[in-house]
Amino acid sequence: MFLTEQFGFFSLSALSAWGFLMAFFFNIFIYSIDVKRKTTLLISSFIMMVSYMTGDHFFTWLSFTTVTYIHWAIYDLVTLLCLGISYHLIKKTTVSFTYLVCGLSINILLFVAVYLDLHVYENSTYWILWDVYSFGVNIVDFTMIVALIVDRDILGLIKLKNGIKALFKGQQVKHTA
Repeated sequence: MFLTEQFGFFSLSALSAWGFLMAFFFNIFIYSIDVKRKTTLLISSFIMMVSYMTGDHFFTWLSFTTVTYIHWAIYDLVTLLCLGISYHLIKKTTVSFTYLVCGLSINILLFVAVYLDLHVYENSTYWILWDVYSFGVNIVDFTMIVALIVDRDILGLIKLKNGIKALFKGQQVKHTA
């Protein structure tokens, strides 16, 4: 938990919340000047902004000892469900939507892994998972912020997803032939 020790938990979470707020404001601006009229981008950035802003303040109000990593996993799962509901209602998606779904899923996995390590297995010996968690969650958060702003396939996730789909389609064709 190197980053937390160096910068403090609340400063990094506040920076992420601020980043999602700025991404939302940027998307409002782009939408209002009619550069991009993608409502899914606007709605996705709104959901992420609300999630991170309320989550940052909500967990600050609680005493820090009562909040566990499983709470953050559940919170991100609720955010993921809100994004899924918005997708179901609008039936459109953007490139950034894929990054949000992947990012929140990775964060959930990291939260659950650290929760299991610390609270279920009661491990108190420092090991690499703690660094993976510390760097991973923050890098994923900032990647989601950038994805909401640029709305481009910055890491090639869409290409990877399409390649995997094509691979499975090819296998299905081979099995039926």
